[in-house]
Amino acid sequence: MEIRKIRLNNVGRFTDLEVAFAPTEKHASKVTVFVGNNGAGKTTILKSLATSLSWLVGRIKTDNGSGSPIAEDIVNNSTSSSSIDIFVRSTGHPTEDKSEGFRWTLSRTRKGHPSKATSNLADVTKLADYFRLHIAIVDEKASVPIIAFYPVERSVLDIPLNIKKSGKPSDQLDGYDYSLSGRVDFSHFFEWFREREDSENEKGIPLSVMENLAKTVTPAQNHILSELTAVYLASRDPQLNAVRNAINAFMPDFNNLRVQRQPHLHMAVDKAGRTLNVNQLSQGEKTLMALIGDIARRLALMNPSLSNPLLGKGVVMIDEVDLHLHPQWQRRLIHQLTATFPHCQFILTTHSPLVISDTKDVLCYVLDDGELEERNGLYGLDANQVLLSVMDTDVRNSEVQARLDKLLELLQDKKLKAAKALFEELSADLPPGHIELTKAALLIRKLELRSA
Repeated sequence: MEIRKIRLNNVGRFTDLEVAFAPTEKHASKVTVFVGNNGAGKTTILKSLATSLSWLVGRIKTDNGSGSPIAEDIVNNSTSSSSIDIFVRSTGHPTEDKSEGFRWTLSRTRKGHPSKATSNLADVTKLADYFRLHIAIVDEKASVPIIAFYPVERSVLDIPLNIKKSGKPSDQLDGYDYSLSGRVDFSHFFEWFREREDSENEKGIPLSVMENLAKTVTPAQNHILSELTAVYLASRDPQLNAVRNAINAFMPDFNNLRVQRQPHLHMAVDKAGRTLNVNQLSQGEKTLMALIGDIARRLALMNPSLSNPLLGKGVVMIDEVDLHLHPQWQRRLIHQLTATFPHCQFILTTHSPLVISDTKDVLCYVLDDGELEERNGLYGLDANQVLLSVMDTDVRNSEVQARLDKLLELLQDKKLKAAKALFEELSADLPPGHIELTKAALLIRKLELRSA
């Protein structure tokens, strides 16, 4: 399943905005990125997508289920009503019109105003019925698409490991729980991980036993260790393996995520060969681990018949995808997303120039005052070029840049005395080895030699 277009009428700051999403004829990737200043409307687009898709999720989970309404406070102040139109394609659906796909409209009229718009949800019901009935009648292990929205408020504040017994077995459609509510709670990921690992250890050889055996076995007993290792690997939970593999693909220095019970119950991970309590990781490390783990968990739940659940399909929306991340991770983020989850469509927002310049074929939009502009040819640009040409931001402090420009102007005009005075002032303010001052020093030296 892929989102092809969305149209917003009188939603937030948008009077009439239509947006197409990758893949398109010009962009082979499945990644669309929005950039723009705070308040430009990036989050409004993602939340509108989540609101519209919540009706699909609601009707997949239950017959005639409901989704979220358009919030009244985002109806444009100058109008009485707003609407969100969405166009979705679902490859393999037997009744899909290949030219039209599935379209539905969600409308909202402000209280106290006459109704001018109506919702049309016939297609969302048709699409949801296909997924729901296919699972119930054709194949109970048939895949369903992940549909998830990770808002900017996401963070790992707690790592609860106490399992809340619900009395019902894990269900495939549990992958939709809290997926579009705008309040993703990573605590569900850690609780799910603990429960699955307990079940894994009950059915096979616990990891702690294997670790102790590896330390005590003698060379003559290696064949026994090899046989036990084979039994251990065969008993590993495929859903947990999907999560472990996803985290390791994103964070190569991190592996063997697990629950440890000594000296107290905690989540542990090996980082560069050293075992750490997950609570000891930075906020960026924890949030990225939980984000990737949660996507993998949902894919594992929703694709029970796939040998590699990470190959599942669907739509993932992440607001401020660079949140808490070191620039090194920002630079390879999109590549890692598409390599780890190759069949998922990603719709992202970012403030980082590094995110949008390191991957080919990404569809990038710049939002400015309610207007949308497509920007191409960003692959390979350095961060300064992206800041200037895409994000309309100076690469350095504007006052310093003005003084450096003035220094260059004085040198070009051969006003050596004034240039040397300004050079001394800048040298006192800027750190040693500043590249622009180093260039200026060479020019000053040339002028001095010519004067001599």
